[in-house]
Amino acid sequence: MNISDNKKYIIATIKPWNIDNARKFLLAKYGRNTLLLTNNKELTYKRIRKINPRYIFFPHWSWIIPDEIYKNYECVVFHMTDLPFGRGGSPLQNLIERGIYKTKITAIKVVKKLDAGPIYLKRSLALDGSAAQIFKKASQIVFKDMIPYIIKNEPIPAPQRGKVVKFKRRTPEMGNVRNLNSVRKIYDYIRMLDAESYPPAFLETSRLRIEFSDAKLRKYYVLANAKVRMKNEQ
Repeated sequence: MNISDNKKYIIATIKPWNIDNARKFLLAKYGRNTLLLTNNKELTYKRIRKINPRYIFFPHWSWIIPDEIYKNYECVVFHMTDLPFGRGGSPLQNLIERGIYKTKITAIKVVKKLDAGPIYLKRSLALDGSAAQIFKKASQIVFKDMIPYIIKNEPIPAPQRGKVVKFKRRTPEMGNVRNLNSVRKIYDYIRMLDAESYPPAFLETSRLRIEFSDAKLRKYYVLANAKVRMKNEQ
């Protein structure tokens, strides 16, 4: 695949698996045409204007994209639901909590309204394994398939169609497995929170906090690693 030398691109992303894949992406074909940003302080309108990119890709970004950037440059975000189903925060956890184990990664153009922009393309994603494993699979799809496709074909995004379903961002306290009523749900809670920088699934007593990781589902029980500490100790 060849890209025009006069077209520039920016990838703004966080999380180790995305940064690793972005660097491989740059080494493979796009190094002289693409800038990698990994911190919101680097994403300034002044800097973007100097580069004048054709696209700015956001495979995973935890900050609001400034209006002056997305209004002047084509910004593409990747959301882990079959939009317009699942707009909002914590898409992976909200899907698994609902017993949904297959989804789409949707590439959308950034607009003012969250996750409401027109759609470039979608790709299928199975939600099996730990959160870390799922995020890594998603990253591979984004960098090896979706971004190259957009660069090569420059598709015109189409408006979202269908019923809008919104997700609420989850809080750490929602990882408590105390009130779950099945082995499958306990397994899902542990695995859907099992990734770097995510608060883990847990169980508390009056004095103890038990945090779980590396879950394996068996017929009548779940095997998992447990970290036990006193509640008053960090």
